[in-house]
Amino acid sequence: MNFKSIYLIPLLGILISGCSGQEGTQFESENGDGIEPVRVMELDYSEIERSATYTAHLRGFNEVHLASSSPGRIEKIHVDIGDRVREGDLLVDMDRTQLYQARVQMQSLETDLRRLDTLRRVGSISQQQYDQVRTQYEVARSNVEFLSENTRLTAPFSGVVSERYYEDGEMFSGAPNTPAGKAAILSLVQVGRLKADVSVAERYYPNLEAGMEVSVTTDVYHGKQFPGRIQRVYPTIDPATRTFKVEISVPNQDERLRPGMFARARIELEEVRAFVVPALAVLKLQGSNERYIFLEKNGRAERVVVEIGDRFDDMIEIISPDVNVGDRLIIAGQARLLDGVSVQVHE
Repeated sequence: MNFKSIYLIPLLGILISGCSGQEGTQFESENGDGIEPVRVMELDYSEIERSATYTAHLRGFNEVHLASSSPGRIEKIHVDIGDRVREGDLLVDMDRTQLYQARVQMQSLETDLRRLDTLRRVGSISQQQYDQVRTQYEVARSNVEFLSENTRLTAPFSGVVSERYYEDGEMFSGAPNTPAGKAAILSLVQVGRLKADVSVAERYYPNLEAGMEVSVTTDVYHGKQFPGRIQRVYPTIDPATRTFKVEISVPNQDERLRPGMFARARIELEEVRAFVVPALAVLKLQGSNERYIFLEKNGRAERVVVEIGDRFDDMIEIISPDVNVGDRLIIAGQARLLDGVSVQVHE
């Protein structure tokens, strides 16, 4: 249960101890006037450690689908599935015919520009003519730079090749061909560090921030806990689910964990003061999810609707603005009560 200070269990033991089924029967027979016999406990706060566990699928901390910016023939793929690469390694060579043509055009325009610059200096051509050729040269040079970058694909980070979609000599079409709906020649994933996204109830939004510790477990490594941290708390709440997204980072230097694994993330939220009561004292309205309790007030049963929070074995947290310290919660005999019925506390 992990309470730091709790008053419920000793009091509950005092109230229940010494009471037998025979005494209850005798008590009822002595009160045949419609007054229901009940037992109560006085409510007080308990300090509990609030935590929540969420399910998620692990993903590579970085994942990229490498592709040329335009369709073309693949000249050479230098890696295969499972190969480890370092940032900057050459992965794919595309056909360079267009690059060679662009370079020839740029060099021709560069020659023309030098010639026109000499003529401009002696006044043989107008500034407008010179500017037109200069603009053509700048466009050609930009095209050469663009093609140079897109005919040699390099690794943007260190990782593992997770998928290869083409073979040497095939035409890259640019059509989507990955599970993510993107076009790619190769997929590269970082496995030395993983991440997972979980959706957290909006009431916990004030309690979470980047850097908080998280404990991650998986079915593959039963009983093994992997440390993680909250990497990012998304700034918006989904109005349909009343949840917000939290991104968790999980170090994985030994690479025991793998992208795609099913995992559970336990987040320690805070230490709070809460009302924790016997689970049997909380009733459920038939045909709905509404939960309620009965309080004893001035000799009558008062029905109070509550929300349920965390569970602690046979105890449960209740949440309601209508419950206060010192209220007398009915913990026995509540199943036959109606709102407003007369009750008598059986000590």
